[in-house]
Amino acid sequence: MSDKSKTYFIRTFGCQQNLADSERIAGMLEEKGYKKAKSLDDADYIIINTCMVREQAEDRIYGLVRNIRLKRKNKQPKIVISGCLPGAAEREPSREFAKKIKIRLSGCELLLNEKIGLKCPAVRGNKRHALVPISNGCNNFCSYCIVPYSRGREISRPFKDIIEEVKKLAKEGYEEITLLGQNVNSYRADIVNSKLYKLPDGRRIKPVLVKHLGKTRIPTLFPYLLDAICQISGIKKVNFLSSNPWDFSDELIEVIAKNEKINRHIHLPVQSGDDKILFKMNRHYSSKEYLDLVKKIKKRIPQASFGTDIIVGFPGETEKAFKNTVKLCQKVGFEVAYIGKYSPRPGTASKQNFPDDVSSEEKNRRFHILDNQINKKKQNLRIIRQ
Repeated sequence: MSDKSKTYFIRTFGCQQNLADSERIAGMLEEKGYKKAKSLDDADYIIINTCMVREQAEDRIYGLVRNIRLKRKNKQPKIVISGCLPGAAEREPSREFAKKIKIRLSGCELLLNEKIGLKCPAVRGNKRHALVPISNGCNNFCSYCIVPYSRGREISRPFKDIIEEVKKLAKEGYEEITLLGQNVNSYRADIVNSKLYKLPDGRRIKPVLVKHLGKTRIPTLFPYLLDAICQISGIKKVNFLSSNPWDFSDELIEVIAKNEKINRHIHLPVQSGDDKILFKMNRHYSSKEYLDLVKKIKKRIPQASFGTDIIVGFPGETEKAFKNTVKLCQKVGFEVAYIGKYSPRPGTASKQNFPDDVSSEEKNRRFHILDNQINKKKQNLRIIRQ
């Protein structure tokens, strides 16, 4: 970032992790003397923090860049592309995506997430609720997901750094914290093993060994981290996003149960309620195992409610398979669902191995069935109760 311009504007697409990254990009720029512009039209330096979880999200980026250039043809700003697109261009194995954005985003500077770093100070708009990243990237390689390429392999932030940041936030008056990671409950699995680990407070603890299908899958420190943050004075509410069902340990359930500060609404992505589709997605659980986990959480935490992510129209999703998803949703009673229509993503196993054989019309129909069942129904109930 060597441009001499002194005004910037950040446009963020996608998840809360991207929003947290944008807060740190702002901090990095303001340390260098940049001032925030009022809008895209006023900025000399425009950062577009991108999402490409779906093709539609990716296409919005190309459209925005084109519109900025058309609107500001007399005084072209410097455009920087951060987030998922540069990461995918760097790591997607076929290199086809890198060639694509070299053409579609010609003249734009690419900023990798690694260059932002988790140590950059954040410029937060919300003065009560802070987003705190604890890890970046993912090791799971679900067959539809480009995150292992767009964000890279999972890297955890040091335990001490997270605790120090939250303590500082509490002193500044923040009352609510959301811990962020592509898979928060595998926190520190990239660093620790089954041996004793020394926490910042001097305690020596044994990492939680997450077991799945009778085998030890990963060691993690997430239950310890979550518990430690709950002990920080001034913090009244703690949230975390997002969790893989197969890494949701009994120890994590116990930490949530004993700490009333932790939000009782748990986001637990299911993606599908059909076992054949789950297998093709490379999700490491069956529909029964998912439901058993929900039952276990509800038994220990009676106030628990659940949100989820669902993909409709995954390759090979028959009407019967879709109805299995509908049935699972009815059994769980999700409070909210983020429903995506499947679109092939570059470099992923599903794009390479499975034909996109569910029509757009059918994806739309299935989307609306679930949206009406979960999201619209809950909205109507809230209106009635008011």
